[in-house]
Amino acid sequence: MKKTMIGATAFAAAGAIALAGCSTASDSGSDSSPAASDTAAASEDITLWLAGTDTPEALIEYLKTEYTDVNGGSLTVEQIGWGDLISSLTTALPDSENTPDVAEVGNTQAATFTTVGAFMDLTDHYEELGGDSLLPGFVEAGSIGDSVYALPYYFGSRAVFYRQDIYEAAGVEVPTTLAEYTEVNKKMLDEGVGGAYLAGRDWRSAISWIFANGGDIAEYDGSEWHATLDSPEAIAGVEQWQELFETGNVAQPTDDDTTTYSAINDDFLSGTPASSTLAPSWATWTLGDFDEETEGYVWNSETFGVYALPGVDGGAAPVFAGGSNIGVSAATQHVDGALDLMEIIFSDEYQTMLAENGMGPANLDFADTYIENSTFEGVNEIAFEAASNAKLTPAAAGWASVEEAGIMEDFFQAVAEGGDVTKLAVEANAKIDELING
Repeated sequence: MKKTMIGATAFAAAGAIALAGCSTASDSGSDSSPAASDTAAASEDITLWLAGTDTPEALIEYLKTEYTDVNGGSLTVEQIGWGDLISSLTTALPDSENTPDVAEVGNTQAATFTTVGAFMDLTDHYEELGGDSLLPGFVEAGSIGDSVYALPYYFGSRAVFYRQDIYEAAGVEVPTTLAEYTEVNKKMLDEGVGGAYLAGRDWRSAISWIFANGGDIAEYDGSEWHATLDSPEAIAGVEQWQELFETGNVAQPTDDDTTTYSAINDDFLSGTPASSTLAPSWATWTLGDFDEETEGYVWNSETFGVYALPGVDGGAAPVFAGGSNIGVSAATQHVDGALDLMEIIFSDEYQTMLAENGMGPANLDFADTYIENSTFEGVNEIAFEAASNAKLTPAAAGWASVEEAGIMEDFFQAVAEGGDVTKLAVEANAKIDELING
């Protein structure tokens, strides 16, 4: 798949785009720390924009300190809320006087900025920043043809979080195929003890059924993108999801993904409880037994569990990967300083810190560290396995507009309400095709 570059002047037109974002080191035998480099740039004060508050404060302080040690200048870090990120970047990135020198974007947003020339070409620096060890799908999301503009920052991946106590009460086992997932949840719902929580408008989870059946949202034909929700494979996946929604689900068609993170907690739902939910690996922050002292949730491995969403014929289904990309502004006046910061971010030390703090590292050489430092039993291992097989949304210039229009949410809500899948897919395709090529 190759994306084509839209003229840089088109970047100003992106101002109308707004969407919600998505948040033991191996011994290489060499010192990759940028402090060891003898090509340090002249002292430059630069700015880094991070998305939301996903990056822990300790990591931010490390970046500031290390940047000053390496470059001699100061690093200012600004955390931009996910809801404000696209509009803020659209305004600031092309302005050389106000642009952040380095910026994080959601992985589904990367294509919007790379295709309009907002990020600097990093192809010549790709190998020294990790090369083929970087998460491939995220590299593709930030690339145009063979040129790389935005690299992975961190990843997370969807998994099934479930109530072991409810499964035991219903006498069911963890399913090993996607069809069994439906059967298990139908049995629990029929007995009134539980059911899956699949929000009708949570398309980021629902597309896993499309991927698992060999379908996709859209395909690139060499010149432009075309929506493919009506392919036989995609139809099979959506019909399978619809069957589960109608026979083994406790969520509503109008529910969205804001409630999936807490769905299986005690007393979250009135009536039949949720026995499982599909959510990103970082959902563990809001899952578990409520601790009144800390007013937070504590994972209880005797009650809660996690497993990979099974595929059609077993194994793990390909799910949508969450996380973000990071790139250097094409308008930066501090290229050397920005590249120094990128070297720090992709150094062994920082990749280890990401892994130790539960953020899937961009460099998969540090996967063992990520797995071993799971705060919640088994979650990171499953998240890594899922991420290795995960898929992203189409790397198309207009994908951000598709998200802004809510086409996927509306499609799956209508499916959840019992609509004809083929008819709805054809209608959704037409709406996507109007926007996806930018």
